[in-house]
Amino acid sequence: MKMKNKNWIGVLIGLALIIIDFFVFRKSNLFFFLLGLAVVIIVLPFIANFLIEAGRAKEKEEKFLEFARNLVESVNAGTPISKSIINVADKDYGSLSLHIKKLANQINLGIPVRKALEIFARDTKNKVIARSVDLIGEAEQSGGEIGTIIEAVAKSVREIEDIKKERKSGMFNMVVQGYIIFFIFIIIMLVVQYKFIPLMMETLKGLSGSQISMFSKVATESISTDTLNILFLVLLIVQGLFTGLVIGKLAEGKIKSGIKHSLIMIALAYLITTGIKALL
Repeated sequence: MKMKNKNWIGVLIGLALIIIDFFVFRKSNLFFFLLGLAVVIIVLPFIANFLIEAGRAKEKEEKFLEFARNLVESVNAGTPISKSIINVADKDYGSLSLHIKKLANQINLGIPVRKALEIFARDTKNKVIARSVDLIGEAEQSGGEIGTIIEAVAKSVREIEDIKKERKSGMFNMVVQGYIIFFIFIIIMLVVQYKFIPLMMETLKGLSGSQISMFSKVATESISTDTLNILFLVLLIVQGLFTGLVIGKLAEGKIKSGIKHSLIMIALAYLITTGIKALL
């Protein structure tokens, strides 16, 4: 992935915040919170680019479906496939327009349709479009019913899009529930960390002069507050990591699709935990 200007801006702001944090807030409760915030600022532009590219890929598939429909109408009217591509290239296809115009220009220059389609598929960097274009190219080269083939390709792409939409709408509630459960888990951990544990420590300290007093002394001396804070933070990070991966697997069918959810949950857990600690 190329480093864009906004990526560099995020990196520079994040690094500047890290430097300020080390020199100004090193001994402050804000140190770890600002450190985490700086990392989020550095990573955020890259995550935004990933989401934008995913949205652009989805738009390309939808616009390719529109392009295929227009192509079917033109071919069924008796126009050759090469001339049909040139005729429909002037319409607006969003993020796919430049690729389609390039395809039409190549055909105008005399490049064979099959070769031009291969270049078009490679430029779009979309697997659904690449498979569809490959079928169209083979049909054009073999001299088959090109209109029927394109219509079948369009139908296949439409069915794929419908399946994706149905799955996304069906899993949306599950994704929301996953985030709600994770936030509840964070709240429970914070209550245990800042209410229950201190209360328990104070109760044990008050039972001096007995065997429980000996236990309380060992417990309070062997486990410091900082150690408990680290343990709770690690627990939240692990929970966020695996919860995000599960959400991605259930919602989109791929574990790697859950990486963005894991990163969001880990960042939220870290910032909330360190932010609460800085305020108390």
